[in-house]
Amino acid sequence: MVPAGGDDRVIVLELALLSLLIWLVLVLARDGFWLTRERDATPLRGTPAQKHDSWPTVTAIVPARDEAEVIARSIGSLAAQDYPGDFRILLVDDSSSDGTADIARGLGSDRVRVVTGTPLAGGWTGKLWAVSQGIAAAGDAPEYLLLTDADIAHAPDTLRSLVAHAVDDDRVLVSLMARLRCDSLAERALIPAFVWFFQMLYPFAKVNRRGNGFGAAAGGVMLVKRTALEAAGGIAAVRAALIDDCAFGALMKTQGAVWLGLTDRAVSIRRYDTWTSVAAMISRSAYAQLGYSPVVLAGTTLGLAVTYLVPPLVALFGHGVARYAAIGAWALMALAFQPMLRFYRRSPLWGPALPLIATFYAGCTLLSAWQHVRGRGGMWKGRVQAALTQDRIA
Repeated sequence: MVPAGGDDRVIVLELALLSLLIWLVLVLARDGFWLTRERDATPLRGTPAQKHDSWPTVTAIVPARDEAEVIARSIGSLAAQDYPGDFRILLVDDSSSDGTADIARGLGSDRVRVVTGTPLAGGWTGKLWAVSQGIAAAGDAPEYLLLTDADIAHAPDTLRSLVAHAVDDDRVLVSLMARLRCDSLAERALIPAFVWFFQMLYPFAKVNRRGNGFGAAAGGVMLVKRTALEAAGGIAAVRAALIDDCAFGALMKTQGAVWLGLTDRAVSIRRYDTWTSVAAMISRSAYAQLGYSPVVLAGTTLGLAVTYLVPPLVALFGHGVARYAAIGAWALMALAFQPMLRFYRRSPLWGPALPLIATFYAGCTLLSAWQHVRGRGGMWKGRVQAALTQDRIA
């Protein structure tokens, strides 16, 4: 006969053991995503200059909509690339109202050309429509296209490094997860976890492994072989994707090997000074990641609770074996977060706080679903774009 409260204790024990099992699987059987080993700092075997008479031609495509705050630094860093080959920059001004295009022109670089974008076409997200116009303007001249955001600042050797990776390792796509700004309290608390969760969903080592169909990319910096992109159907093949970088990486994996890694060469200069601004960044695409499915949302919320909330709650208030299992799960969670914290030069004490951080992200996911229900999903620079993606799924 089970004593009073025995059923509850059994449930708590089962949840604690399940959480511990989840963390053992994540740490030991998820391609080592948490180790942050995939970085562009690894020495290259050689350079294209050593293997070819000339470096391949490259054109950068930079979609920009109301980016006056960051465009001078971003485009200026591209114009200052020490790339030995032919390199040009096309900034596609996507109906900016703040003088973005004039600031870019004012840099006075021969490498920079401003393309005035046309109104958003039906069935496209705003960014990809701008990118498509840039690719069309580039024509057949470039061997590689550098698709990069208007809020990314590049070290002078970024393009050389990207091209070297693409040519030396025969990759049709090389993408860098730009180092995100991490200055304000909200950024320090939440941004390292943003990259960590991304790596959990898309383990970089698995993405980079040849011979499988698992592809992904980071939209801030993507160097793609033009002919491979054309063979895959062009940028139009992912025109309605709200999470366009991962859709693009999967598309290019059908054409050959891709590579995705962390970097210090490219940094995001967009500010997320408040908790609200970080929440807006997360909620813009969180529900799209779940396929706009209420069932998947419910399952994800429950899974997050078991994975992140059960360990600290049972560790603090549980007893016996359940408590020890929960402590083990919490410790694994905190330890798995440490390499990313070191990459972002943050205190290791943020590790035990991961349950609270994950709770914030879960709240942003629920907010994303609520915004979608209200017809405000995917809001970015005054545009609601989530409905386009849902229509494509339907």
